Amino acid sequence: MGTKIKFTRREIATALSTSAALLAQSPSPPLPQNPDDELKAARESNRQNSEQLAKFPLPMSTEPAAHFKA
Repeated sequence: MGTKIKFTRREIATALSTSAALLAQSPSPPLPQNPDDELKAARESNRQNSEQLAKFPLPMSTEPAAHFKA
């Protein structure tokens, strides 16, 4: 009855990175019912996101992921 489960290193790395990403996510706050509260929550979320992005310096030569043409 000694069944062995075999995993490749790639499968183990994928499983570990997926579970680490899930653990790193912070739980999202409950959605506000009032439109004014929803606007305040969206502004707060934008402020927090911009603070996080400001921690990582990007050179001016960094290209955008997409090019928009009119």
